[in-house]
Amino acid sequence: MTPTDPSAHARRACPAEPDRRLAVAPMMRYTDRHFRRLIRLATRYTLLYTEMTTCSALLHGPRARLLAHGPEERPLALQLAGNRPDALSECAAMAEQAGFDEINLNVGCPSQRAGKGRFGACLMAEPARVAACVATMRASVSIPITVKTRIGIDNRDGFGELADFVERVGEAGCRTFIVHARKAWLDGVNPRQNRTRPPLRYDRVYRLKRRFPQLEIVINGGIGDLEAARRQLTHVDGAMIGRAAYRDPYLLADADRYIFGTSGPRRDRLEILRAYCEYVRAELTAGTALALPARHLASLFRGQPGSHALRRCLGEAAGRRGAGLDALRLAETKLLKAARGMGQAA
Repeated sequence: MTPTDPSAHARRACPAEPDRRLAVAPMMRYTDRHFRRLIRLATRYTLLYTEMTTCSALLHGPRARLLAHGPEERPLALQLAGNRPDALSECAAMAEQAGFDEINLNVGCPSQRAGKGRFGACLMAEPARVAACVATMRASVSIPITVKTRIGIDNRDGFGELADFVERVGEAGCRTFIVHARKAWLDGVNPRQNRTRPPLRYDRVYRLKRRFPQLEIVINGGIGDLEAARRQLTHVDGAMIGRAAYRDPYLLADADRYIFGTSGPRRDRLEILRAYCEYVRAELTAGTALALPARHLASLFRGQPGSHALRRCLGEAAGRRGAGLDALRLAETKLLKAARGMGQAA
């Protein structure tokens, strides 16, 4: 499927709320439209998010590319980063016109770049500004505005400050908060360390749900499989899986049945491989470089016998200069043969 032209989507007057019982977290350099297409082959109902997109990039950069997606990716949310209500409002209108199901404001990124730009986690110290951003976006679009945040920043990590932030932003019209159950250190700790070094405090998120039962609270952080996600649903309204889903996209193959209660058949790895190769074939015809969609495919067989050989085969094919349909066809043949040989139908 070729990238969707954002202008091709009609504005929707009364969009349905996405089902947020399970979502895949927005991840820079990972959750591009190719990875989202791969995930969608495993699960139909899990909510997907784009990479974080700054307002500056959307207003002054390659807008069509940043908003491009296929209808198969939905339900799909666009994650925005910014601090100016007027700019966020303009970007939100673009997102709705492009056909996204939700706009998520990033108030959790702890990077130095985010700090210098005054977006991301540092905005937890400015609940009034975040509330103004939410209110302005709410006034300009009909799709939901949600906020992804942390439980605190630096030494400002008491439950009282978190509750005050959620209350003020909630009063501005945000009904859904995705809460990473770690605080963020904004000075002296890099983003990678911020994913592991501050301890997880699930109890803070559970307490937040008890404090605001009228709000939808989705928990994020350290959730590595569907069983862990389902356990969280006894405390909060939804769970978000991050890097575990990128390391092993196939862990979501049972999500529709296990989390959403559907009765449809589960695709096996070979079926997903064939379907994704068909997608890549269409992308190559449209001019996409093979390496862009191919890099995500290596994770599909992660942890399975012979997976290193499969990844090597795929890497060799995608790494050739000018690699195209012939390289994909050869890699697909080898991948299918190797996968069958190690019993990868399940």
